[in-house]
Amino acid sequence: MSNAIETKHLHRTMGKDFEIRDLSLSVPSGSIYGFLGPNGSGKTTTVRLLLGLLRPGGGSIAVLGRPIPSDVPRVLARTGYVPERPQLYGMLTVAEAMRYHAAFYSTWEERRAEDLTARFGLRPGLRISRLSKGETGKLMMLLSLAQSPDLLVLDEPTDGLDPVVRREVLSALLDYVSQRDATIFISSHLVHELERICDWVGVMDAGRLVAEMPMQTFKNGIKRLRVADAPSLVSDTPFVLLARETGDGLAGGEVWVVRGWQDPMKQYFEGVGARLREVVDLDLEEGFVELLRTFRKPGA
Repeated sequence: MSNAIETKHLHRTMGKDFEIRDLSLSVPSGSIYGFLGPNGSGKTTTVRLLLGLLRPGGGSIAVLGRPIPSDVPRVLARTGYVPERPQLYGMLTVAEAMRYHAAFYSTWEERRAEDLTARFGLRPGLRISRLSKGETGKLMMLLSLAQSPDLLVLDEPTDGLDPVVRREVLSALLDYVSQRDATIFISSHLVHELERICDWVGVMDAGRLVAEMPMQTFKNGIKRLRVADAPSLVSDTPFVLLARETGDGLAGGEVWVVRGWQDPMKQYFEGVGARLREVVDLDLEEGFVELLRTFRKPGA
């Protein structure tokens, strides 16, 4: 499987207190890749590096098979971008903004722009400075989709939007993906939003990649286990033990959070003299929190 985005050992220092460290991303072509992390984790800095808006201090970047930053013009011609903060000229009307944007892209689809204008309920004659936050978000998505990109890079595209607008924007995005074999790289801290639409996930924290895997693997592989008669020392587990806490309500009872779980691993507990009482599924947000909590422990 080819990758639409690939970085290797990427590094970038931002001021005195933050840096992107040894970042190696692999975003499969045709996937919807959720780039998940808390605010300040380095998601926007990474996006700017991918688009050639910042130069790396080390490592390599390839987007759509071309090196960044040396081949930025060719890559950006095939890339739609919705930044975290809208960058539009307030004095233009919606129609003027579309004509302005279309002038830069030979792949612009006027019919798609017209359909999305009607679908989003945007008024062509209204000035951008008078648009609501939700309308501005819709216009930004419209401009990106109408240029018919092979890659869409979305940085917190629905942050601050109400649920109705968020659903309209994501619905248009999914419709586009179903019609074209495009790749979507969507950065967000809205965990449940990514869980519904993404098939790959990367988790970022403190400038480093904590985990990267198919969404289904992430959701199915992180579990909370209730264990009785747990051994004091644990070694050679067939899974990754993320957290271990007492408080199960039984003598010797513990709660374990594990990664990489599969049902045949139940036999491990018999071998160490423990009893596995329950296996609890975690949703994406719970798994995300447990990953970060473990990652932030001293010595992790």
